[in-house]
Amino acid sequence: MLSPIPSDFEPTRASLHAYALAAGVIPRAHADPHDKWWHIALTVSHKGWSTDPMSLPDMGKLTLRFDLDNHVLVLDTADERTTSIPLDAGLTGTEFGDRLIAAVGELGLRSEYAREKFESDDPREYSREAASTFASILASVAAVFEEHRTGLEGEVGQVNLWPHGFDMAMEWFGTRVETYEEHGEVQHYPSQLNLGFYPGGRAYVYSNPWPFEADALVGNELPHDAEWHTEGWEGSVYYYDLLAGDPEGERKLADFAKAVHRLAAPTLTAG
Repeated sequence: MLSPIPSDFEPTRASLHAYALAAGVIPRAHADPHDKWWHIALTVSHKGWSTDPMSLPDMGKLTLRFDLDNHVLVLDTADERTTSIPLDAGLTGTEFGDRLIAAVGELGLRSEYAREKFESDDPREYSREAASTFASILASVAAVFEEHRTGLEGEVGQVNLWPHGFDMAMEWFGTRVETYEEHGEVQHYPSQLNLGFYPGGRAYVYSNPWPFEADALVGNELPHDAEWHTEGWEGSVYYYDLLAGDPEGERKLADFAKAVHRLAAPTLTAG
């Protein structure tokens, strides 16, 4: 059953977001680049949130891992050099990023890091209980997403926790191609349908087709309490508080993902 998000979660969410932004600059500089930028994202498991392994100068590997059981960011090298940075020490985004950059520097990694991504002197609060509950929620939602993606045909992306927006999402790519001219160059973009979870404010699950064909989609009923969303951004939304605590919550979430895919896929497929 999906647990409710703690009522006092927002300060902890903001702190985790700040620290994820700091962690994200390291793979941005050192991970093998991916054309869809997956190398800067975190993967979610029951062990926490991890970057892709990054090569060290001595031929070793470095993985950054948010350990929400012990509330530390682990610099895991699979040898005796493993170190950690506390998440609950009240560090600002700048302080956390400075410690992380110094720690990876001791392992031989140096770069002109994108410090503007994380620098902030805002004070940071952190509740261990709220963080642990959220980690469990995120792992549960990720499991539903993973099950959904394994049932899809065609090109499917991995489930990522994105540092910049602090939302978790995956994409399915259609065969329809959109062509645009940008700065005098013709660009081609595949149609796609995301499935994501945003934990801020009134947390929600979303699934947004691109391009969004409102005439073909909005008139269709979505399952349970999900609804179409057309103000500010276009897609569909299922507020998490309508799922949390419901013994059928995970099934309803899966129903939502399947329904939007069934409706949107024909609009994203080349005819």
